[in-house]
Amino acid sequence: MNTTVEPRLADCTTLRLGGPARRFVHTDTAADLVAAVRAADEAGEPVLLLGGGSNLVVADEGFDGTLVRIASTGWARDGDVVEVAAGHEWDAFVAELVDAGLGGLECLSGIPGSVGATPIQNVGAYGCEVADSLVSVQLYDRKAGEIRTVPAGELGFGYRTSVLKGTDRGVVLSVRFRIDRSGQSAPVRYAELARTLGTETGAKVPTAQAREAVLGLRRGKGMVLDPADHDTWSAGSFFTNPIVPSGEAPEIVARITKAAGEPPRFPAEAGVKLSAAWLIERAGFGKGYPGPGGRVSLSTKHTLALTNRGGASTADLLALAGEVRDGVEARFGVRLHPEPLLIGCAL
Repeated sequence: MNTTVEPRLADCTTLRLGGPARRFVHTDTAADLVAAVRAADEAGEPVLLLGGGSNLVVADEGFDGTLVRIASTGWARDGDVVEVAAGHEWDAFVAELVDAGLGGLECLSGIPGSVGATPIQNVGAYGCEVADSLVSVQLYDRKAGEIRTVPAGELGFGYRTSVLKGTDRGVVLSVRFRIDRSGQSAPVRYAELARTLGTETGAKVPTAQAREAVLGLRRGKGMVLDPADHDTWSAGSFFTNPIVPSGEAPEIVARITKAAGEPPRFPAEAGVKLSAAWLIERAGFGKGYPGPGGRVSLSTKHTLALTNRGGASTADLLALAGEVRDGVEARFGVRLHPEPLLIGCAL
């Protein structure tokens, strides 16, 4: 466990934005992670947990507390279940599963960040979510001061959320997933992916084939990290797809249809899910739409990503995010909400 002073969050996040932290602790094991968080709590020190930094928007002023970097790695299989350390890079883990002929998570290929962050917001893409395969998480309960295992059924999974989101009480130490040892993918549920694979929705394909197709689709949208490509200097999808209550959906859809044509929509547990990207584009914010001084913009490949074009500030990014959010609401009466975690700032 190593301690340094005042690292810039801009050096630790995929947006490359954010001021300094007052203190930085690097942890390589679950025991070190628990010790670092416990010590900060006993000292009354604010704590910011950092994995891959792919889902954070940090204020230009930085973080006045201890930044704890979670860098634990490794995974092991026991039958149809694998347990992986929270700090393990997510896409590296997925690639290692595919290389080992283990299926179930390949449709979540190319997503940046660490394993421990994935259950917090129930990470998902191309018709799959972490909740589909997750068995349990081991976490450190900061309030109780103890380590415990929480089964998937107690994590309150929903669309891009869980009981772990919006609270830092539980520090994820490791995650257990159920996998398929047949070498076949999870059923392909996403129409665009099925077309790319040349198969029907609901079919299974070899895991490596599914992974490569997903990576190709993500690259085409600037959603695979590339230091040379500013379209990937982002936090991925900045806004969640809005879900409108079932009782209000007909009126809202009719209003949107009158203004801009019939919107794509999908069934959701709490109502009807709309496409945030479609709403953003139809509200007049096309690919590459610039923010203040051109230092930030919507991705030139995908309108749902807000990107740092170099030399940007967090204030620049939030100004663009606010313009997009307010523009969509003014045109369609639907309010978008940010997906990343905002630290020391607000939208």
